[in-house]
Amino acid sequence: MSMKIIAPIAAGVLLAMAGSAQAAQRSTTFQVTASVANNCLIEADTLDFGAFDGELDVFGASDIRVRCTNGTAFNVNLSTGSSGSYANRTMTGPGGTLVYNLFTEDTSYATIWGDATGSTGRLGGTGAGMGTIRTLTVRGRILASANTGQIDAGAFSDTITATVVY
Repeated sequence: MSMKIIAPIAAGVLLAMAGSAQAAQRSTTFQVTASVANNCLIEADTLDFGAFDGELDVFGASDIRVRCTNGTAFNVNLSTGSSGSYANRTMTGPGGTLVYNLFTEDTSYATIWGDATGSTGRLGGTGAGMGTIRTLTVRGRILASANTGQIDAGAFSDTITATVVY
């Protein structure tokens, strides 16, 4: 065989061997960690009583949704709103106020929802994980007998703060 034939064959063999060679490598492992603290998240819907004509009592309901870490006990407090009193919460509007109140889920309207001070109650539960929502229903009532003064037509409102305590 001539050198002209052997040289390209040798080059091809060397190339084939070089392609199958691997670089050296080393590995290690590492930990990935996180800590989860007791936590709760809260959100609430608007409670809209609709129209009040002064003759009939008006009732409404709204939902508060709470998500807590698994096993975390919680309670939900509601503020007094603009009145500063749990006894008679008030909505303000053009030319007057409307007296109303908020109650725990019981449809007898026996327990005013507050912060568990005085004669107020509150609702709560235990979290089942952040993906599990616990829904609490707020019941509201406007009594015609508590709103006999001068009240002008228009929109009335109040702002209530719902606080989850855990």
